[in-house]
Amino acid sequence: MTPSPAPLPPPRTVRANGLTLAYRETGPADAPPLLLLPARGESSADWAPVIGPLAAHRRVLALDPRGHGASEYPGTYSFPLLREDVRAFLAALSLPRVDLVAHSLGGVIACLLAQEHPELIRRLVLEDVPAPLPLATPRPAPERPTGPLGFDWRMVLATEHPRNHPEPAWWERMDRADVPALVLAGGPTSVVDQSTVAALAGRLPRARLVTVPAGHHIHATDPGAFLAHVLPFLLADEPGDEPANGPANRLVPGPAHGPASD
Repeated sequence: MTPSPAPLPPPRTVRANGLTLAYRETGPADAPPLLLLPARGESSADWAPVIGPLAAHRRVLALDPRGHGASEYPGTYSFPLLREDVRAFLAALSLPRVDLVAHSLGGVIACLLAQEHPELIRRLVLEDVPAPLPLATPRPAPERPTGPLGFDWRMVLATEHPRNHPEPAWWERMDRADVPALVLAGGPTSVVDQSTVAALAGRLPRARLVTVPAGHHIHATDPGAFLAHVLPFLLADEPGDEPANGPANRLVPGPAHGPASD
């Protein structure tokens, strides 16, 4: 059954890494925390189709990254800055460890955080996130849409070059992201090259790849299927939930449900 979108809680703000960051919080205050990171150009409101069912089990915090939604638009953007914003956000709210669900650009940020600070993440879900590898055919410079935007266009321009030509260290250090991970691929209708999603799952030390043929926005296009995979993964108490400096227990990759590349 496809869940109905839940009413969104109003945005809150916190100072972190020298910025005012907006976020939405819902769910029991004493439940384990779950952080949601959106795709580029999206905001915390993008999680409306799934935030209710997630909040039934978790204290959900959906963040507007810098340059997105109601967060500050400082004009300075990079993936390392976005990563440090998330780290500082967790520190500002006294969250020593969270589950992390991240989509597209948010997933790149999540991977960089998991490389540098795996102790902050209990379990990681990456929704249709491409590996940070150079594109065989670089994307042309995007044109600004007409009308008002819910994000800073300077952020788009600043993150486009590293999407085409990412730092080699990001890929080389991916094996440092030693946390249990579920990688969801959107299948042949996704705008993301599915071979790169599979490559990312293969590079992560403890990842399972599942294809949900719903396109790039799995959680919005097919929220029922998204939750059917994500909730059991987050709620399972399996070996491998230790911090990265604890005993290593690799998750056995499960079968993909559909094609792994387009």
